[in-house]
Amino acid sequence: MGNMTVQQFQVGLSEKRTYMVDEIAEILHIGKASAYNLAKEGLFKTVRIGTAIRISKKSFDKWLDQQNS
Repeated sequence: MGNMTVQQFQVGLSEKRTYMVDEIAEILHIGKASAYNLAKEGLFKTVRIGTAIRISKKSFDKWLDQQNS
């Protein structure tokens, strides 16, 4: 966090453009393996950076909103 306050750090998180698989698992209250499976299904946009998978926040949030319809 460096010289940032907790509030500044939290604001920065709310402006993130991607989620990690662990965050998707936490948001959906599912296991990490299930979150990886969702990412692999192509239900939302993902980006691979080396071995890491990042999920587009915008496409994930849109997909999640459609699940409640």
